[in-house]
Amino acid sequence: MLVNESAIFVYYYFSNMAITDNFKHKGKRLQMITMLRQMGIVDEKVLNVMEMIPRHAFLDGAFLEYAYENKAFQIGEGQTISQPYTVAFQTQLLEINKNDKVLEIGTGSGYQTAVLCGMGARVFSIERQRVLHDRAKRFLPMLNVNPKLFYGDGYLGQPMFAPFDKIIVTAGAPYIPEPLKAQLKVGGIMVIPVGDNKGQKMYSLVKKSDSAFESKLHGDFHFVPLLEQKR
Repeated sequence: MLVNESAIFVYYYFSNMAITDNFKHKGKRLQMITMLRQMGIVDEKVLNVMEMIPRHAFLDGAFLEYAYENKAFQIGEGQTISQPYTVAFQTQLLEINKNDKVLEIGTGSGYQTAVLCGMGARVFSIERQRVLHDRAKRFLPMLNVNPKLFYGDGYLGQPMFAPFDKIIVTAGAPYIPEPLKAQLKVGGIMVIPVGDNKGQKMYSLVKKSDSAFESKLHGDFHFVPLLEQKR
């Protein structure tokens, strides 16, 4: 029997978790994966990882019954955990390879962070909201997920650790920040929603040279805004 490498990696991360994850949760995740396939997600590595990760553990108890529906939920500080489809779609666009160095702008609940780690990426994640940063720093190790987490301004990226193979922005940016473009490796991919509070267009950019990018448009989405200047 063939064993999927990403499934092994995810098992390594989540097999010893202290979070309750029962047959009901696993059944709902399978339904979620079926839904994602029907919505056009075709990357089996992404689907395998999301099938393993307990999304309900990232939500307030009031939302547990709905954790595997295609809905975004409030996580405090005016921020949300993205819909499963949005997480899957952005991750698929990134074309993650094992050991890719990935910069994530907007740690939020840490769910997208966990998906990237489960894909085998080395994740550097920035969160502007101190409460969310501190919460992710405490919670993610409980799932044996250990990215490098930073409290700061996502517009500035993390130049100390650049260049990055991939960059993902999980909030709506009014424009594509130049520091992020500069910190992307030549040949690397950035996925970013660009627009205003009414909605954004999802873009993927491939860096062709130090000054040239190839961009593709991937439809309409709605994210909370990407905020500048940490408190």
